[in-house]
Amino acid sequence: MGKKFENASKNIDLTKEYPIEEAVALVKENSFTKFDETVDLAINLGVDPRKSDQMVRGTVVLPHGTGKTARVVVFAKGEKEKEAKDAGADFVGAEDLVEKMQQGWLDFDSVVATPDIMGLVGKLGKVLGPRGLMPNPKLGTVTFDVAKAVKDIKAGKVDYKVEKAGIVHVPVGKVSFDKEKLLENASEILKSVSKAKPATSKGRYIKKVTISSTMGVGVKVDPLKLKSA
Repeated sequence: MGKKFENASKNIDLTKEYPIEEAVALVKENSFTKFDETVDLAINLGVDPRKSDQMVRGTVVLPHGTGKTARVVVFAKGEKEKEAKDAGADFVGAEDLVEKMQQGWLDFDSVVATPDIMGLVGKLGKVLGPRGLMPNPKLGTVTFDVAKAVKDIKAGKVDYKVEKAGIVHVPVGKVSFDKEKLLENASEILKSVSKAKPATSKGRYIKKVTISSTMGVGVKVDPLKLKSA
């Protein structure tokens, strides 16, 4: 544990669950790095991800974005290729992009594809799959409405998926964001995760919530006060 981390820890009661407004303020106040850290939410859910009917995943467009401009690749041809470029896609193509990625190029953050070209994109399963970049209709990244998909991603759309341990990690924004912006982004994430509750999940769904910056101390959030917040 570094001295700066240790000093920051002294300002936070690690055993206490704070109201989310106070937790966000503590994360901002105790950031000690020279770069603009990402603020993340870690949400422990009362689900068993090993069961297919208890898988939690979804997307949410953050009202104030993530603080990062996503680089978007679109696999499309013809009119849809032009539509993607007009919407602000960084890279658009088909066979040429497949070949480029197979050679090791991965300088992008999100991938969108039209349904008619997914057979071609499927060749990249071993490249995109492990990185969570494979287009998926459930996440809105396999669609003929490529303009909307690109604009949503550029506006701050984030994907989330529960991990084996039953935890969902989602970026909320940057430490430099105003407290109110971080709170509004966090609120949208929590609403989305709540709506994604599987019908087979019994008992307490949101069991624990922690908010932290990239290098900072995790601050526990009182889950019982989230609804009123």
